[in-house]
Amino acid sequence: MTIFSRIVAGEIPSYMVAEDELFYAFLDINPVAEGHTLVIPKLEVDYFFDESDGMIAAHMQFAKRVAQAIKKAIPCTKVGVAVMGLEVPHSHIHLIPMQTEGDMDFRKEHLKLTPEEMQAVCDKIAAAFE
Repeated sequence: MTIFSRIVAGEIPSYMVAEDELFYAFLDINPVAEGHTLVIPKLEVDYFFDESDGMIAAHMQFAKRVAQAIKKAIPCTKVGVAVMGLEVPHSHIHLIPMQTEGDMDFRKEHLKLTPEEMQAVCDKIAAAFE
């Protein structure tokens, strides 16, 4: 069971911004930008492209709704999308608010937000989710 499956199961706390019957979106605890969110399927699948075609479509549609909420809640030009999948063997999409392409650079120093700051960001995005 991956750490993401344990988050979905409620065994590990997270800053959940949205969920439905198939997907779960939560703040990355090691964000490259304020509002950096992960969108995962509740069903554990190792790699994004191992998902069925229908699941990929649904995953992206849910991620789009989350990205729209991020854009409403966090001042940014656009919300970038990255599918990497090397860190955790559970399919996930990174949604990152950005002003420039450099905001998507995972090699730069990550933000260090307090739990209170993380919860405030989470609350803003969750309130904007429709």
